[in-house]
Amino acid sequence: PGVTPFYLLSSFSSETAIAMHRSLSSKSADYQTAAKAHPEFHKEQIEAFHEAFKGFDTDNDGAISVNELEAALTKAGVNVPPKAALQKMIDEVDTDKSGQVDWPEFLQIMSSLLSGKDATAFGQHVKAVSSGIQKTVSASGATHSMSEEEKVSFVEHINSSLANNPFCKGRLPINPANHDLFNAVGDGIILCALINHSVPETIDMRAVNTKGKLNTFMSTENLNLAINSAKAIGCTVVNVGAQDIIGASNHLILGLLWQIIRQGLVANVSLSNHPELFRLLEAGEELGDLSKLTPEQMLLRWFNYHLKAAGHPRRVSNFSNDIKDSECYTVLLHQLAPSKCDTSALRESDLTKRAAKVLENASKLDANRFVKPADIVAGNPKLNFAFVANLFNLHPGLEPLTEAEKSKLDEWLFASEGSREARAFCLWINSLGVEPFVNNLFEDLRDGIVILKVMDIVQPGVVDWSKVNLKAPLNKFKKVENCNYAVVLGKQMKFSLVGVGGSDLVDGNQTLTLALVWQLMRAHVLAILNSLGSNVDEAKMIKWANDKVAASGKSTSLSSFKDSSLRTSHFFLDLLNAIRNSVDYSLVTAGESDADALQNAKYALSIARKLGCTIFLLPEDIVEVKPKMILTLVGSIMSVGLRS
Repeated sequence: PGVTPFYLLSSFSSETAIAMHRSLSSKSADYQTAAKAHPEFHKEQIEAFHEAFKGFDTDNDGAISVNELEAALTKAGVNVPPKAALQKMIDEVDTDKSGQVDWPEFLQIMSSLLSGKDATAFGQHVKAVSSGIQKTVSASGATHSMSEEEKVSFVEHINSSLANNPFCKGRLPINPANHDLFNAVGDGIILCALINHSVPETIDMRAVNTKGKLNTFMSTENLNLAINSAKAIGCTVVNVGAQDIIGASNHLILGLLWQIIRQGLVANVSLSNHPELFRLLEAGEELGDLSKLTPEQMLLRWFNYHLKAAGHPRRVSNFSNDIKDSECYTVLLHQLAPSKCDTSALRESDLTKRAAKVLENASKLDANRFVKPADIVAGNPKLNFAFVANLFNLHPGLEPLTEAEKSKLDEWLFASEGSREARAFCLWINSLGVEPFVNNLFEDLRDGIVILKVMDIVQPGVVDWSKVNLKAPLNKFKKVENCNYAVVLGKQMKFSLVGVGGSDLVDGNQTLTLALVWQLMRAHVLAILNSLGSNVDEAKMIKWANDKVAASGKSTSLSSFKDSSLRTSHFFLDLLNAIRNSVDYSLVTAGESDADALQNAKYALSIARKLGCTIFLLPEDIVEVKPKMILTLVGSIMSVGLRS
């Protein structure tokens, strides 16, 4: 009681969870009063819009600020315009000139969207990143949020990338000219294959139902596997379930496809994969500053680096307006490959013809992907971002590092790489719908706000938000205040935080940050299990798992989360099979060698996700028997077992 089940948490933003457990304020009256001014909306529409509004209004002050709009767009993985442009979007719909969008103004925008007449940049952006708005607008019969251009681009990418994939034989090519895509992904096989194309070996395809004609149950298993695997590679999957995909919900499918494709495009946009990005350091910067850039920011800097090297006066700050005239694209391609790509496009005054010449040059570099001339001229931010990311992956055009530079970079990477634990914690936090999106655990938690939001999800109502500094930008003193409060609450939640102070979190102390976040994650696992059972602790988790396996007639067991026998994954496979007959034991090896143990672990994790487990550990965590990650795996399997 009082704890949102684990399988529902990912469908709510942290602000929604906070609001669900906070006493009603005077804003409730304002909410109802504003709603009465729009009799064209029925109750369910008002509720959907209010949930969407709260998703943007992260500080719960009743208005959407430019910082909140920026955070929402960033989290959704779309190209984020400069802050001045975002403020201009707000000003366009800000009728009371407060500099923000309040609830009545938001409702007026929704009214225009439902009528199909809204052409404001703000309205289109919030619709693009809010599945709740998309569903409501689509259900009303108004203009659909689906982008035909993006659908065509994604289909062409799938056809090309998976053409030789044996699991997709007979399913490809998909016709980009109609809506075949939305039925083609309905059994989950193409989605699983696409995830593996973006991040290789994420899914053990042996766990996918592929043989014969798949029934709804088998398709649902595949889609559970795809959705949970998408979360595991960093996609923010909120309000998307297997039934949405089976039901061919166009905009939700496109949103999921975009995130999967995007993860593949940005996977290598990092210093560890491309050391030559070292060249993008600007005066006064250190390597740590470069690592804080989002993939979008890194690619824009790369683009501008080459524009500067070419002696061109212009710079790009986005993947939309700044590239519409194809001038910067022409210069970039010529700088990357002067012998193959000329600048004759600049002599063409017709922008569509000029864009076509740009793509002719890109074809010479085997980089003509994702965009068509019309997409460049229209400034489609997703497709142009994809075009640039693909171009970077193929032709970074940066000078190799000297030995001295390599040594400096290696030292920095060794000191800052973090751990698989940190990666898992980031993915877990993001799965809760917390904003802002966490890219770097040690950087993005330093103001205390994300930590406090997670605490309020793990133990609803624990945070007194009147004590939290929310207004950005926060100085160091305000950040320390927030983090000190988080430490106080952590002790109240019975965490072991000896020697941990707020200043440690603000300074990004890795050991102490990991210690706090781990205890939050552990408390979350136990809270979910307690919502399904009663008074569950680690000892009861172990007993439940052993009893479940024994009752199925298997002899494996675990003595603790450190049990070295777990490295073979035999126990986990037996436990999963005890919940549902799902393991093909002919595929399971003795697990004696590291290679065999790793294959078993990959298979076990894919089966777990197929059954509905939301998990963030890697196969290596099982083989190396990382007790913290093992606990989260057993906890997630137990939550599925108790529900079933």
